[in-house]
Amino acid sequence: QVQLVESGGGLVRPGGSLTLSCAASGSIFSINVMAWYRQAPGKQRELVASITSGGSTNYEDSVKGRFTISGDNAKNTVTLQMNSLKPEDTAVYYCKAELQTRRWDYTYLYWGQGTQVTVSS
Repeated sequence: QVQLVESGGGLVRPGGSLTLSCAASGSIFSINVMAWYRQAPGKQRELVASITSGGSTNYEDSVKGRFTISGDNAKNTVTLQMNSLKPEDTAVYYCKAELQTRRWDYTYLYWGQGTQVTVSS
C-alpha cells in the first residue's frame, strides 16, 4: 500500500529555517497533487502549500514569501523549505498526496503521520 514518510521536523529559533521532506512509496501510478497542511493545538488543520504534478503552487497567505514548496515527480517526493520562522508557525505538519495507484482508477487521498515543528526561543 501507499505510505507517506515525513522527515525534517524539530525545534528551531524564531527567524531560523527548517526543511520538511515527504516521500511517497508503494504502488503509485501517478500523483496529481502533493501538499503540506498544519494543525496547531485547538485549531483546525489548514493548508500551508500545495504543488501539482505540473508544477503549479499555492500558498497560505501567512507563509507566502517565507515558505517554498517543491516536488520531484520522478522520486515522488515533496519538500517544504521554511524560512524566517515565527512562533505562530508552531504546529504538527502533515503531508498529503492525491494519487492514483492504477491508471484506470479513482484518485485517493493519503496522509503522512505528521511531524512536529516548534519555533521557540
